[in-house]
Parts: sequence; C-alpha cells; structure tokens
Amino acid sequence: MQHPGPPRFIAVGESLQLSPRDPDPEVSYQWHVERAPESSTVELPSEDPVVEFTPDTPGTFQVGVETPANNYSLTIRVFPGSLAPVTAPGSESGSGGVSGHQSGSARPVARSAGVSGSGSGIRDDTVERGRPRIQLQGDIEEDELVIKANPQTQPDGETAHSDIEVEFLIDDRDDVSPDVVSTTDREMRIPIEAVGRRVRVHAVAVTDVYSVPDSVEFNRDPQPDGGEAIVDTTTPSTDTDIDTQPDTCEDDDGQTGTHNHAINIRRLNEPPEWATDVTVYEIYVRGFVDEAEADTDTDTDTDSTFAALTERLDYLADLGVDCLWLTPVLQNDHAPHGYNITDFFHIASDLGDSEAYESFVDAAHDRGMTVLFDLVLNHSARDHPFYQDAVGNPDSPYHDWYAWRSESEPETYFEWEYIANWNFQNLEVRRHLLDVVDKWMAVADGFRCDMAWAVPNSFWRELRDRVKTRDPEFLLLDETIPYIADFHGGMFDMHFDTTLYSTLREVGRGHADATEILDAIDQRKAVGFPPHAAFMLYAENHDETRYIVECGENAAMAVAGALFTLPGVPMLYGGQEMGQRGRRDALAWDDAREEIYTQYQRLITLRNDISALGVDGSIHSLNHTVVDNEETSVDSERVVAYERRADNESYVCILNFGETPATVTITETNTTTHEDAAESSEPTTVNVNPENLVTGESAASAEGLVVDNVGVFAVTTESNHN
Repeated sequence: MQHPGPPRFIAVGESLQLSPRDPDPEVSYQWHVERAPESSTVELPSEDPVVEFTPDTPGTFQVGVETPANNYSLTIRVFPGSLAPVTAPGSESGSGGVSGHQSGSARPVARSAGVSGSGSGIRDDTVERGRPRIQLQGDIEEDELVIKANPQTQPDGETAHSDIEVEFLIDDRDDVSPDVVSTTDREMRIPIEAVGRRVRVHAVAVTDVYSVPDSVEFNRDPQPDGGEAIVDTTTPSTDTDIDTQPDTCEDDDGQTGTHNHAINIRRLNEPPEWATDVTVYEIYVRGFVDEAEADTDTDTDTDSTFAALTERLDYLADLGVDCLWLTPVLQNDHAPHGYNITDFFHIASDLGDSEAYESFVDAAHDRGMTVLFDLVLNHSARDHPFYQDAVGNPDSPYHDWYAWRSESEPETYFEWEYIANWNFQNLEVRRHLLDVVDKWMAVADGFRCDMAWAVPNSFWRELRDRVKTRDPEFLLLDETIPYIADFHGGMFDMHFDTTLYSTLREVGRGHADATEILDAIDQRKAVGFPPHAAFMLYAENHDETRYIVECGENAAMAVAGALFTLPGVPMLYGGQEMGQRGRRDALAWDDAREEIYTQYQRLITLRNDISALGVDGSIHSLNHTVVDNEETSVDSERVVAYERRADNESYVCILNFGETPATVTITETNTTTHEDAAESSEPTTVNVNPENLVTGESAASAEGLVVDNVGVFAVTTESNHN
C-alpha cells in the first residue's frame, strides 16, 4: 500500500516531507493540494515523488498523491506557529531542520476554535518551553469503540488541566465516516458497525504548544481466506470478542475475505513489554573477542568471530544480560567500528558469513537473549561501489543516490571524510534501504538506529509501520543526541537518555550536584516525552571515554547503581563490568576486576527481582543529610537519595560519588515527586531496613547509613511526619 501513512500535526513555520510508501522507482507519483484553508496559497511540485510541505496558514489541509494503483489523501492539521514546540534540531528532510514534525490524522476534528484562529502566529521566541503530554486508552462499551484521552499539563505550566484541549484525528487510511463519530473534550466514540477491518485514532493535547501525538488501534484482524479471526495479544491490549455475522472486508494489500470479529485494541506507541525488562549489553564486535579466539579467514573451515562470540554467551548469561546490541556487522571499508558500510546486504567477511551470524542469533535466543541489529541508514562508505561510480560522474545512474555539497564532495556531517549521505529525495534510495530493513529484521529482535536525527522523519515513520505490521514486538531504539520527544510520535519505542548520560558525567567529574540526576529524569517530562516512552540508560559506549577513566573508580561504582535503580532500561558497554579502561581496545579478559563484575551482577539481579526498580516504579526525591565526622567525610553534593515505589513496596536508593564512604540520614520524603510519581501528599518519615541489598551487609551506624557507593534499602514502615 503506497499511502503516505498516518496524517500529520505540525505548525506554521515547520515543514513536512511527504513520500509515497513502498515506492516503485520505475513509476511516477504526483502530489497536489486537495483542500486548504481559504487564505492559503500553498502548492506542491506535482512532478516530484518526494516533496516538502510548508504550510502558510493554520487550519486543516488535505493533500493527495496519485499512484499507479490508487489515489490517496493525507490530512495535515496545522496549528498557528505560536504553538510550535521549541526543541532540539531534528530532521524532517534528512538535512537538518526543526523537530516537531508529527504524524497524525485529521478526520474528524474535535476541539474549540480558540487555537485555530487566523494568521500564521509564527513564534518569535527561542526559549524552550515545556510541552503537554497525552496518552490514549481504547475500550469497548456495548456497541461502540471508545477512545479516552488522558492529557497532562507541562511541568510548571500555567494551564489548568481542565483547560487542556484535545484534538482527536482518525487515520485517513481507515474508512470511517465523520458523520457517525461523536467527540467530547476527552473522548471519541465510534459505532462498531461503522468500522471495517480496523480504525486508528491519533490525538494531541494543546495548551500554548502542541504535544507529541499518541495513537490507538482497533483491529478486527480478519483472515482473507475466510478463516477464524486471530486475536493479537500484544501488550498492552484489550481483546474483546464480538458476536456478529461474518463481513467482507479488504486488507491493506487489496485482498478480500469473509471473517469473524475479534477486536484487538493496541496502543501503537507503546514499547514492546520485553524491551523494558532487559539489561542491554553493547558488543563492539571487533574487540569483544581477541584474534586467538576467532579465525576470521572464511576460506577455511575454522571458526568465525561469531562462533567466538557464541562462546562468550554463557559468560553474559551468568552476568545477567539478556539483550545484545552488536555494533555493525555488514561489509565495510575496514574501519573497525563498522559504520562505513560498502554492502548493506552481506555480513562482513572478517566476521564470518550470514550463516555464522544467524547461528549466533539462534544461540542467543536459546539463552533467552534478544539481539539488536545496528541499522545504519544515513550514509554509505565512500568505498561503496555506488559512490565510487557516482563521484565526479554526473552521468552515473547512482549520482542522484547521494546528496552533494559540490561536484566532487558529498554531503556529510562533522566533516567525516569516509562517508557520504544518501539522498532521501530519491525513490531508488528509499527502495534500496527498505529492502535492507526487510532483510535484517528477519534475523534480529530490534534495530538500534544509528544517527536517527539525520534520517528523514518520513522514512522512520514508514519503517516503523513496516516492521510493526510484521512483528509488533520488534524494538526500535533511536540514537539521537540530544534526545527529541517528537521521535516517540510514530517513529521509535526507546530513546538514548542523553540528558541523563551528560548529567552522570558531570556528577562523576564533580562538576554537578548529584541531585541533578533527578532533575535529568524530570527533564523527560519537561521536553514532552509521553508517559509511555522508554529510555535506555548508559554511562559509556564505543564513542565515549570510559567512565572509570574520566570519573574515577568510586564514581564508576556509583554510576552502576544509577543505571540499575533509576527509571529506564540499563545498558552496559562491553568491558564496563570488568573495569575495562580502553574505549575500543580488545577486552582485557585476564585483567577483569572481580569486585566491579560482582557489583554489576548483584545490581542486575536486584533490578530483575524488585519491580519498584524497573520502568514502572515511581521515583521520589528524599530529604537527606550527609554526616561529617572523622570516619566519613564526603561533600553533600556528591550524594543523592531517592525512593522507588511499586506494588505496595518501597526502596530507598543512595548513590555516593565521593571518594570515601558517606554516612547518610534519611529524614523525610520531599514534597517534590519525579517522573510519573503520584500526587505528593504530606511528608512522611521513612524507616528502612539497614541491610544494603547490594552488598548483603548491614549499613547501620550510630549516625545513619554508611554507603561506600551504592545502597538499596527496603522501606519497612512509613508514618506521617508530625
């Protein structure tokens, strides 16, 4: 189906890239504006298959694309420019731009007219503002599908909750008449009898800025051969059987069939459940095993690097790791990191072959591990045969595959001299890369998407729909620095927590107060990430100096505690658990630090065993005092304390980034709560069991709890503070 996808939400002053999906480069596509506000003069270049839409006035636009198979319409809801979010740079076109270019829908519209007035209202301020957030829930009540919105005001915002406006939008790809839909401020209702195979509903919250959209799907899951309906049990979902007469309906491929009804409700932007419970481990494939372990001469019958990696899986299983991120494994220009790819369809010969790679993945699966494939889509190596044919040759069939800075110099970022950026305006490039996605998603459980900020948002939206249609549990993790909230709007499931990473570095170096770690967690909400967004927590990776080198050994032990006790999904970079000091050196297995390994192993076990430490646990800052005495003297700025709660259990976590043990007293809960914590009540005294669950030893002293670097303590009782 070549429909350009879910409709969009943007504001005047923002632009949007539009492209037919699943394109055939051999045919023509024509874009045009079908409907626009009366004052608009926007036109689209009708002969270009990939176009930029830049609205000139608020209102509802409908654009169309003519394809060989059909004509498709796409609704674009445009807000006044004054409602545009001020965020970090993103990429709608693949060549920079402003994030906030969203996908949504716009049939029917349910909101007051107060925000959609005349004039562009383009913002003239550059101060970053907080954004409201929204989460949709689907339900079935009698003979209606019900979509309920839970909007939230931005932190420190002046808008009352009752004044948040919600705009519901039905997907253009779904055949539902606006005449049968009813809406209120917080709710949309659709008669079941008016719905075909499925209906997708999108919504945003609007205050003085619009939110990242959320989406929910009702799917009858028909079988075109007339077989019994299959209910998708993707979590979270609500499965409801509805007894009706069989209907005839058409699926996305134009096939028709008779089916029974079994309606599945799925929140489309929810991360896969498995992905929020894992510990991720990055394997730098050309350094994790040494040459003595892997004979990479594929002309012989000896082992490959992948076979050697397989031999290390039991070590990782014993550590507690259950998700592996491999740095790129495709044919490349021999740079050891592997990101300069010369062949996107074949495994690098120095690592093995496709059979060896797939055997490794199977072995990981046998141990209950998932595997993330490092997907590099922004560029190819300059040694790629397409680039070699194109450079200096305007007549090359591949010349237009690349973006060019000059006749002989390709576009790239940061003056990187070994890569060349793809031209995503070219349908052949998009087709080529979609085929890459199809090939490798079949032998992975998720993609770690390299340089996600540099690839057009329109391509990520298509990629997401493409892989999620085939496997709703497939994980999409974006590398975007700094993170961008809009990337959770129909593009990615999980995000590198770049803000927390930077804060952990500053705290480790002694340049920031340890309590700023909690501010970093709050920042997710402030920039507009919805409550269901997932974050990967990391302190180092293959691009960064090792934390232990930059911040010292005790800070490195403390940061381990941060990764496994803060809300998010922890990630270790290979060797971090053994005290490795070289960034990309071969791992020094013989010099592994047992005490560091034990620290990580215990923390992984704790997070697995205690639900409050996971992504669903709330987090609350704690008032605490660092005691200054002869035995323990640590600056209070080096210590942070917080409480994690879930399932009627609470745990106090203390991190000490100082060089010596800290004696800490917990006085009461702070009235400030963090990241989706419940409404704050009166302060309460916190009583804890003095056993440090990380060490298994008592931390009790006459003056408080003594913490070397990480302490996790069970809360025994809480009483109102009088």
